[in-house]
Amino acid sequence: MLDACAHCADRRDGGYQTAERRWAGLGPYYAMFPAAFADATVLRYSEPGDSILDPFAGRGTSIFSAAIHDRVGVGVELHPVGWVYARTKVHPAPQKKVLERLHRIGRMESRYGDAAGRLPPFFTAAFSSPVRRFLLAARKNLNWRNDRVDRTLMALLLVSLHGKAGAALSNQMRQTKAMSPDYAMRWWADREMRPPRLDPVTFIEPKVAWRYARGIPHTRRSVIRYGDSTRLLARLSEAAPRARLLFTSPPYYGVTNYHYDQWLRIWLLGGPPTAARQPRGPHAGKFSDQIAYGTLLTRVFMQSARLCRRDATVYVRTSDEPVTYAATRSSLRAAFPTHELVRRNRPVEHSQTRLFGQSSARGEVDLVLHAA
Repeated sequence: MLDACAHCADRRDGGYQTAERRWAGLGPYYAMFPAAFADATVLRYSEPGDSILDPFAGRGTSIFSAAIHDRVGVGVELHPVGWVYARTKVHPAPQKKVLERLHRIGRMESRYGDAAGRLPPFFTAAFSSPVRRFLLAARKNLNWRNDRVDRTLMALLLVSLHGKAGAALSNQMRQTKAMSPDYAMRWWADREMRPPRLDPVTFIEPKVAWRYARGIPHTRRSVIRYGDSTRLLARLSEAAPRARLLFTSPPYYGVTNYHYDQWLRIWLLGGPPTAARQPRGPHAGKFSDQIAYGTLLTRVFMQSARLCRRDATVYVRTSDEPVTYAATRSSLRAAFPTHELVRRNRPVEHSQTRLFGQSSARGEVDLVLHAA
């Protein structure tokens, strides 16, 4: 088992000296727990062998922390990008097989010249011709849902799909989110910026090498389902061990549309080549209906309660904004009526609401429920 104290100390000093630390940060993604915070929570409120449940798993920070500390993580994530990151870092494929698959995809690139020419103008402005062909080959041939090698390679491609000039496959972009195509094209045109001409296989190889330089994490087998918690939690009720810790952070009311902000990475996973704002399913967009939002949280936490031990601890990070906070607190009270609730204020620097540009953001709150 990993030496937990040494591992946490390594995270505090900002190093990447262990495989666990290097893989913990896989994938740019909003609204993620800091790894050190997840480690501390998992170690404080659970024991080796315990099950830890996260019904809003995101990129799987809580599940990863559980897995590296000899706990069994059980999670559900609706967003495909977050799910690919989460599944990959908990159980990455061997480096040799990932590199072999990278080269096979590279050899398929020439088949996609015509398709690359038919992409919307944004793609021509964002990626050079060899990169467009390579991305189409990856999009078509990587079976990320069902194959561990393909999923690992896809996760590494998603990380480098867009970002700062010289650090990604794209023209200058943000790494955390994809901008509107029209905005990006105007921005590039005003600055006469062109996509980098590079060989995608040669570009990705050292990034794979860096990720694997310390090996792969030693993890306990964990489960992260892809889909809607309101449906999937019921299917876990028979097979999953009862959770000692429910540890999660639900989506915040009115903050962002995770599908829109990740539209380009979703395209690489097989989605449309447009930045459509329409959510995919009832829970995929930016929440703007208070009743629907409260109903979602109540359904998920009620179903989660059936998967928890009677003496389980519930640890939920949420926003201090009135709608989000009230709905989260109310749904937890309904799901765990005999637990005692403690509120802990968090620094504003780590707030999702401040992250998304809301200047009125007051920070985040941890709601901790203990069995009475």
